[in-house]
Amino acid sequence: MTGETTGDTQPPREASVDVIQRELTAFARRARAAAARVHPELPLVSYTLLAHIEERRGCRATDLAAHYLLDKSTVSRQIAGLEKLGFVERRPAPDDHRVHVLHPTEEGTRVLVAAQTSRHAAYQERLKDWPAEDLARFAAYLLRYNTAGPNGLPDSPPR
Repeated sequence: MTGETTGDTQPPREASVDVIQRELTAFARRARAAAARVHPELPLVSYTLLAHIEERRGCRATDLAAHYLLDKSTVSRQIAGLEKLGFVERRPAPDDHRVHVLHPTEEGTRVLVAAQTSRHAAYQERLKDWPAEDLARFAAYLLRYNTAGPNGLPDSPPR
């Protein structure tokens, strides 16, 4: 039924998008808080970059900036913080010693494993009552959403 509206006169599609936006924002806030509990000095952005470096078995800072659509100065500050904490080290690239590749240190890997274990347990607890079919659909929707890319999403909420 095209043009159908909800009780607040908002079309169903718009109401759904509003709920999705609100719930993804709440999810992001919980993720930031959880990251702070795992390691108080490790903000979510730094944790995400460290996980990416680990997953790729090393990468350049410019690769991180491009992948996450971050300004190079933002990545530089985050990497400096990770280096200060002893979680990341720079090594010359094997094919070009002028280029430095970021690698997690042993301590960085330990923090990641602890964080991933904690997060996995939290997700297991939160989703324990969900039927397998719902979990599969939710996982498929998240994959679909995330592979659609960042096009059209604002950098920050409108004021």
